[in-house]
Amino acid sequence: MAKYEVSDIRNVGLIGHVGTGKTSLADAILFNVGLNTRLGKVDNETSLMDFEPEEVKRKTSISSSFASFEYKTKHFNIVDTPGAAHFIADAKNCIQAVDTCLFVIDAFDGIKVQTLDLIDTANKLNKSTAVFINKIERENSNYKKALETLDDSGLNKPVLVQMPIGQESHFKGVIDLLKMKAYIYQKDESGKFVEEEIPADLLDEAQSIREESIESIIEADDSVLEKYLEGEELTTEEIFSCLKKGVAEGTVTPVLFGAGSKNIGVAQLLELIITSFPSPCEKTGIVATDKTGNEVVRKPSRDEPLSALVCKSIADPYAGQLTIVRLYSGKMESDSSIYNASKETKERYGQILTLQGKKQETLESAGAGDIIALAKLKETKIGDTFADEKAVCFIPMIEQPKPVISFAVKPKSKGDEDKIQTSLRRLMEEDTTLIADRNEQTKEMIISGMGQVHVEVSMEKMKRKFGVEVDLTVPKIAYRETIQGKAEAQGKHKKQSGGRGQYGDCNIEVEPLPRGEGFKFVDNIVGGAIPRNYIPAVEAGIREALTDGLLAGYPIVDMKVRLYDGSYHPVDSSELAFKIAGSLAIKNSVPKASPVLLEPIMNVSIIIPEEYVGDIMGDLNSRRGRMHGVDSQGKAQIVKATIPLAEMLRYSPDLDSMTSGSGTFTMEFSHYEEVPVHLQQKIVDEAKAEKEAARA
Repeated sequence: MAKYEVSDIRNVGLIGHVGTGKTSLADAILFNVGLNTRLGKVDNETSLMDFEPEEVKRKTSISSSFASFEYKTKHFNIVDTPGAAHFIADAKNCIQAVDTCLFVIDAFDGIKVQTLDLIDTANKLNKSTAVFINKIERENSNYKKALETLDDSGLNKPVLVQMPIGQESHFKGVIDLLKMKAYIYQKDESGKFVEEEIPADLLDEAQSIREESIESIIEADDSVLEKYLEGEELTTEEIFSCLKKGVAEGTVTPVLFGAGSKNIGVAQLLELIITSFPSPCEKTGIVATDKTGNEVVRKPSRDEPLSALVCKSIADPYAGQLTIVRLYSGKMESDSSIYNASKETKERYGQILTLQGKKQETLESAGAGDIIALAKLKETKIGDTFADEKAVCFIPMIEQPKPVISFAVKPKSKGDEDKIQTSLRRLMEEDTTLIADRNEQTKEMIISGMGQVHVEVSMEKMKRKFGVEVDLTVPKIAYRETIQGKAEAQGKHKKQSGGRGQYGDCNIEVEPLPRGEGFKFVDNIVGGAIPRNYIPAVEAGIREALTDGLLAGYPIVDMKVRLYDGSYHPVDSSELAFKIAGSLAIKNSVPKASPVLLEPIMNVSIIIPEEYVGDIMGDLNSRRGRMHGVDSQGKAQIVKATIPLAEMLRYSPDLDSMTSGSGTFTMEFSHYEEVPVHLQQKIVDEAKAEKEAARA
């Protein structure tokens, strides 16, 4: 087995809004522990954690990256997650894999909407939390203002365990409020510092904050709290013991300060992770279900039956699929097989891998608490559970966000249609929020994602990894047609061209049904006007005619058709003749029944900072939206509305522009509704022009 114990493992996720410096902090950690000979930088393309070409190009994380290493007798698994709303599913999946979420907050902006959502996810998954207020050296930074944003953020009892020395260009170190020592850093980004006494001008403030912090920390241990209330002096060991217990139980959120890009405060962060962040042993274990649906708890022990969750998948054109797995209990050996409980199948694997950015190292074995990678698993997908075949359990995966933007995909090169299908399938295996499907009504291949950038990045990956280039266009709207009134019409098909002829004759009445009722066929034939064996053919002809509407060629829905009369010929009638007659009857009746166009209406929830509510509501009104209220979520506001899909096709980049990237939204289908008269004719004309162009 591994040379370290489960109690020595520290699984930490760097979580937060885009642009807070998570990757810079991760690179500083890797430099400080000796995994890099120089301090990696995102801006100059030397980051160890942002290594995908799409990340290097955009200078931002688009996919979670992992780094495993040994440091001071502990085994670290650091997960650097993306912060953009487009890639939030990746971040949330990786929150499930770690034990502690270190929320990286910008000292200039404080907590933003995206971080609030991720805090909520961490709380729902019972993760320990901590805060690193980053970029203290930035011009116009204000750490005290950033601290205020922690209030009502959902974080459990934020407690300062440090305070910064200086701010902006004068930031030079941190004060440890529990040890009451100052750490002054050199200006060369080497991470070297000297331990000093707290500067005299900061001593009173430090003592005041320390007292408040200790009172919050020691609430985790009744015996220490009682000793404190009795006026006895507490030892540093007792304070740290309470802090460790509070962080593990989720009742305390320690707050630290630093500058990842300048390598200030990183050494103290590493020390706090070692002393005060929980190992898997200090968490309660993973709650799963057995085959009967009953809850079972797998304790974080290598002696327990195996339980593990697939939290990420990486498609590699050369190495194949790389599957990232968090082991909650049990153990694995290299070159073996593993039971996928979700798929009820065994998967064979070779080496067990750990990652350091894009580098891979092999392990002979792995066990409870480890985060590992397995190559070339054939059936396994994100969210699958690995388990002991004799003690099967299923670990619940968090709900995946639904896509909010769609594009029609066309190959740039003829003959690439099959390659597109294969490549998209590979991409979807590593990204649960990327969905590709063919729209049978519009005959388009549609790809949907969490935002325009998300889809564009995915297409760049497809070109780089699989050599397939595509064009993205606005998808066609799947309109419907219906009728508003009643009408009657005859459909008669009579043809004589020598020999046996064709004869079918039917009379129908059409009327509208309530929205969403679909199609209803009623047979009211009496007296044998149409033989029973021909009536199904009439219905088949009617149904076929409804698939290609008479206004603009869209399917006709929410209509009742009553067949009440007709006639037949004893020799010339046939199923085909009556099928054609049914189709003609629809084409003759619908134009007389006030046909109208229907459009899909979406339920939309938009999460934004409060200052944007007015602008967003005004914009939604211009998109024919109907407001259904505004709710609060911490410091964020949720605007709810129903809006036509036609008005939401490009809402994702528009929302980014209106809110400087701080807004997110979800969208799901609600119902179909009549298109306003002033827009209907335009849609009809465009559909007819497209048909004429296709015939030309």
